[in-house]
Amino acid sequence: MFIATLVAADRLSSDDLQEAQAALALAGCAPVDAAWLDEGQAADLFFNLDPAGARAALADAGQRVDVIVQPAAHRRKRLLVADMDSTMIEIECIDELADYAGIKPQVAEVTERAMRGELDFEAALDARVALLKGMEASVLDRCHAERVRIMAGARPLIRTMRANGARCVLVSGGFTHFADRVAAEIGFDRALSNVLELGDGRLTGTVSRPIVGAQTKRETLLAEAAALGLSAQETMAVGDGANDVPMIEVAGLGVAYHGKEKVRAAADACVVHGDLSVLLYAQGYKCAEWAD
Repeated sequence: MFIATLVAADRLSSDDLQEAQAALALAGCAPVDAAWLDEGQAADLFFNLDPAGARAALADAGQRVDVIVQPAAHRRKRLLVADMDSTMIEIECIDELADYAGIKPQVAEVTERAMRGELDFEAALDARVALLKGMEASVLDRCHAERVRIMAGARPLIRTMRANGARCVLVSGGFTHFADRVAAEIGFDRALSNVLELGDGRLTGTVSRPIVGAQTKRETLLAEAAALGLSAQETMAVGDGANDVPMIEVAGLGVAYHGKEKVRAAADACVVHGDLSVLLYAQGYKCAEWAD
């Protein structure tokens, strides 16, 4: 049995569900039933055959509707590994630090290219951090206070999963100064990220080794799953950039969250319209079950 979860950024109607079921039938997916998770907002469609065909059939399920297709088994994940920048928070921290130095456009361009997979992540990180050499360390606190905003849906996603026994790990190619605070604020079990090196109260323009990058994210997911005795099907990974692809590919449900093209191509599911609460609906949690 498979489930297609439809989540509207605006509103779903009963007619939308009927049309979606008809599309599944036409695609030969053998639809069985439909049920609301939260009426007008999110619903499940149950079917027996061809999940890839179902994804294609429901690609145009409605304007501003996200569709998550997955096996019914292990729907509620027991491990989540998540990216931070532009996933759990609304910004790219390094771009905002660069803004304080008056060089945001040139740094943001490199960030964008790295996230699209056009540049080597570690080399691009070194090059951008080098441009911040000499910045007062106090700017890190200022940036956190003035610029960091938690992504909509992040708190209920992490807190609901943890309340139901899941482990949640934040693995970021960004910096500990932000990641540790964000992880604590949202409620993650653990955070891994890069360390900006300091000297005499200023950034040295270097990052401690080893760098937390794409392979660290993948290895962390596999190691955490092994430590918990979980199968891949019981895990989920979510991110937006090319350095998230390796963990997305090995997770039971790999999700591109407002992701770059390379990430969307690798993912099992894409969140394009909604916020992170889509991933609660994808696991079958009704709004009344969400933790604050």
